[in-house]
Amino acid sequence: MEILKKIIIIGLFIFLVKPITYAQVNYTNLQEAFSKSYTLEAKGDFKLAADELKVYYDENSYETNLRLGWLNYMAGNFNESIAFYKKSIELMPYADEPKFGYIFPLSALGRWDEVIVVYQEILEKSSHNTKALYYLGTIYYNRAQYDKAIAYYKQIVDLYPFDYDGLLMYAWTNLQLGKKKEAKVLFQKVLLNKPNDVSATEGLALLSN
Repeated sequence: MEILKKIIIIGLFIFLVKPITYAQVNYTNLQEAFSKSYTLEAKGDFKLAADELKVYYDENSYETNLRLGWLNYMAGNFNESIAFYKKSIELMPYADEPKFGYIFPLSALGRWDEVIVVYQEILEKSSHNTKALYYLGTIYYNRAQYDKAIAYYKQIVDLYPFDYDGLLMYAWTNLQLGKKKEAKVLFQKVLLNKPNDVSATEGLALLSN
């Protein structure tokens, strides 16, 4: 009976330890694969960098899906990039990081309406995310939808009143909407932040004509 008990205990020990050891080995391999992928990426070998990770691909690994999304984007494989970024968003639905990554291949394909939706989703959870505010405002500015753009730039300036990028685009949007007094004040503030700024100087010149 004692021998049987020892066999059972040893069996349980092997059963419990083996998965842990296996997981550690896999994690070590994955670390090496990530390391190799960074080296290959630095050389511009994006496809080979992605191939290194695909050897140990686990669909439930957020980090691997995120990295493959980036590497495929850099390699010009935009549809593959979208698939990996979508998976990373599914795994971490509350994270902003994969959504910003997802925007890269969407932008490359010119799918701007979808990009707008992603930025809006980010702002629903992170209303003060100035990066999302700025780029969403810029999309509308480039579409000449200045009435929409101005709301996003105003939020940035409300949060960061001396931010160069926010002030500059807020100034130009006011100018495009015919709000010359507001635009002049904003361009002057831009020049306090960055004296002799070409864009702000150009804006003031247009106002003086």
